[in-house]
Amino acid sequence: MSVLIWDETKYAFGFDLEEQAKMVVQQCLVEEGFPVAAEINLTIVHQDEMQEINREQREIDQVTDVLSFPMLEFEEAGLFSEEQLRNNLNYDTDEIMLGDIIICCEKVEEQAKEYGHSILREFSFLVAHSMFHLMGYDHMTPEEEKVMFLKQEKVLTDLEITRE
Repeated sequence: MSVLIWDETKYAFGFDLEEQAKMVVQQCLVEEGFPVAAEINLTIVHQDEMQEINREQREIDQVTDVLSFPMLEFEEAGLFSEEQLRNNLNYDTDEIMLGDIIICCEKVEEQAKEYGHSILREFSFLVAHSMFHLMGYDHMTPEEEKVMFLKQEKVLTDLEITRE
């Protein structure tokens, strides 16, 4: 498994960003039973860049906490076909390219304060949330939201990353 990190902010999270991201990504892959090694790109940006990306990609001119750009398309969340995996293979690493995650550092801090938990917990939540998007999950309906949020919470609980 590879988590390729581009930190454009040098924001002082107070923990090892790469170690934490890899731990959460790995647990999400285990939880989902992802059948092969995966590659994920994680970029940390400031709010002005996040707003620009959100505007360009989603036509929403505001800052958001996290964006996910999956490389795979799913008929059903969490179901991976061999052809689909083969078509997204990075031949240099023999890993399946799952997609890109972009996190806004200021939103991590802001939301940690708002929800009354640590920056570590908020960052981990956003990584888990995005990972499930990369594996086909969404939260557009109450049913989808329940499934996705239960998976996220299980990952964080299994890693003992609780609300403080």
